[in-house]
Amino acid sequence: MHELVLLMPADRVDAVSDWLGDEAGALSVSVEDADATTGAEQPLFGEPGMPPPDGAWARSVVTALFADEALATAAAARLLARPDAPGVRLQAIRDVPDADWVRLTQSQFDPIEITPEFWIVPSWHAPPASARKVIRLDPGLAFGTGTHATTRMCLRWIARHAPSHSAQWSRVLDYGCGSGILAIGAALHGARGIDAVDIDAAAIDATRVNAAANGMVLNAAQPNAARGRYPLVLANILATPLKLLAPVLAAHVAPGGDLVLAGILERQADELKAAYAPMCALDVADRDDGWILMTARMA
Repeated sequence: MHELVLLMPADRVDAVSDWLGDEAGALSVSVEDADATTGAEQPLFGEPGMPPPDGAWARSVVTALFADEALATAAAARLLARPDAPGVRLQAIRDVPDADWVRLTQSQFDPIEITPEFWIVPSWHAPPASARKVIRLDPGLAFGTGTHATTRMCLRWIARHAPSHSAQWSRVLDYGCGSGILAIGAALHGARGIDAVDIDAAAIDATRVNAAANGMVLNAAQPNAARGRYPLVLANILATPLKLLAPVLAAHVAPGGDLVLAGILERQADELKAAYAPMCALDVADRDDGWILMTARMA
């Protein structure tokens, strides 16, 4: 494998990237900020609920992967000879050493502690000696592998409240289920009748696969599968959709049931409290890395 590394201004990135992939035979094309780690570094993504900055870096490094050096060299020659190439500069053509990419990827994901007895463990790892409850979950396309603070807080809440609450968890709703990790965590702690819903078909598929891998039975489907009221409703999405969904989510919580919300930054607490005030009183139940968990007991 060989990489072709190019430096170019923002207005050339899309066209060059498309050409490399469609016509030059690149196996992959990636784009990075040429000024990353310097004072000129330019963020492209703002915080949730905030408008993003400009849509492209002023100067970008475009890296194309080719099967061999000849293909990379030929692509560079053809590209730099094009009339629309001014501003595009060749940085390098370099060998990419062979590697066991599966093993390298797996090495980045270790077991994640939720509580001393409750862990998320990738399939290639043995559970820690202290683990009494384990979710087997490998990184995938859908959100929710336990590495994010919002997921950890939801799972911690489930683990801490299960001893006193799980007998009442005859029905549970995981709204915006992603990988299904919260639904699986609830099932592992004694919940029954679990509906895990999401608008993303990939998330529904991932939830079904992950539930089967953990020996759990649940219903993964589109949001219209959520019917009636549940003693426990979980929603780990983001603040803006949580506000918009306030009447829907609150209406699904049974009297005396619990509503557990995550995907909320600390500065957004008052917004969420106001959105849910007509239905229930939200409180901050946990904090982790700038994010908060908010819960309410439905009257």
